[in-house]
Amino acid sequence: MAKGVNKVFLLGNVGKDPEIRSTAGGMTVASFTLATADRKKEGANWVDSTEWHNIVCFQRTAEIVRDYVKKGSQILVEGKITNRSWDDKESGQKRYKTEILVNELTLLGGKSEGSGSGNSYTKSNTASYGSSTPVAQSEYADPGITDDDIPF
Repeated sequence: MAKGVNKVFLLGNVGKDPEIRSTAGGMTVASFTLATADRKKEGANWVDSTEWHNIVCFQRTAEIVRDYVKKGSQILVEGKITNRSWDDKESGQKRYKTEILVNELTLLGGKSEGSGSGNSYTKSNTASYGSSTPVAQSEYADPGITDDDIPF
């Protein structure tokens, strides 16, 4: 059987503050919506359109989301598309939801977005969102680069 690829990259803004919860087994889960924008020409005018994506993070990535992501934050996510279904308890109808399960998350933007520094942060969760490896705090220390260091 042929092997396929299920990989998605999204760059956008968080639509509302993330929802944080824990599973019965103690796993942290964060879910939120991400808005991506596209611009296309219709006649003589440019028209912006927004797509909304349901994002789900687990374990350490969910903790990073809890601590640093809020409504309006600009982020880059890499993950895979999944679909799940369930029976609605009230109506009895079958419900469907398409979600992006995050493998990597990068916080973008500067101090104005509440991240505490202008640095990007990337955290990867692999192996079925198993336990994550502790990372040294020095990896996220301010490198001392200012706007004056940028040549343009």
